[in-house]
Amino acid sequence: MSSRRILATIDRAELERLRESYPYRPNARKINAYEDAAYWVGVNVKRVQDLWLDRSPPLQILDLGCGPGYFLYLCRIFGHKGLGLDPDDEPFFRGTTELFGVDRVIARINPQTPLPDLGRKFDLVTGHRVCFHRIARNENGEWVEWSPADWEFFINDIRTRFLKPGGRLLLEFNRRQDGSSFFTPEWRAFFESQGARIFRWKALLAADPDERPRFKQGAAVSSPPNQRPGGLETAPP
Repeated sequence: MSSRRILATIDRAELERLRESYPYRPNARKINAYEDAAYWVGVNVKRVQDLWLDRSPPLQILDLGCGPGYFLYLCRIFGHKGLGLDPDDEPFFRGTTELFGVDRVIARINPQTPLPDLGRKFDLVTGHRVCFHRIARNENGEWVEWSPADWEFFINDIRTRFLKPGGRLLLEFNRRQDGSSFFTPEWRAFFESQGARIFRWKALLAADPDERPRFKQGAAVSSPPNQRPGGLETAPP
């Protein structure tokens, strides 16, 4: 399905009305113009394709920090069942998730704290533009972030309580303030020690810490024999 056909299913006039009702916060960046459906549908079509969600059987998906709900809306179009988790800090997101019919649980992700019990497990857990690991800004404006112990707790919580056997956890990180990758050599080494495969700004982890999942390779449409749900593959560590 093309971005144009997906856009045709969205009431863009209602998005504009929601933005008028909930104006931008002071100093909001242009990239956060979430009423720009054409832009965000394009972004999320790429996310769907990168995970092969446009050609996989129906999956149960949990999206952490679901924001305005575009990703889960597209997932539903492709036959998947999704649930979002987000704090209710942004009234505009409340309006857009209702408009898109996205189910969400109101919760905040805190260090060393289990996520709320959602009553089921998922084939895929995603976090796009992850920022929940940012605790506060110090005096020079840099973020104070989670420690390795905080990340280890979070990853174990997802693996043991939220992922089905063969499930995947995808984390997509924002760039650092200076434009560099989140994955410094130290953070790359840490996530790899947790079984992650890293590609650019994304980390992909399997439910089984001894598995090394692979990202989609190229544009091939055939399914490799060891393909997991969502088109993701496993490889020996």
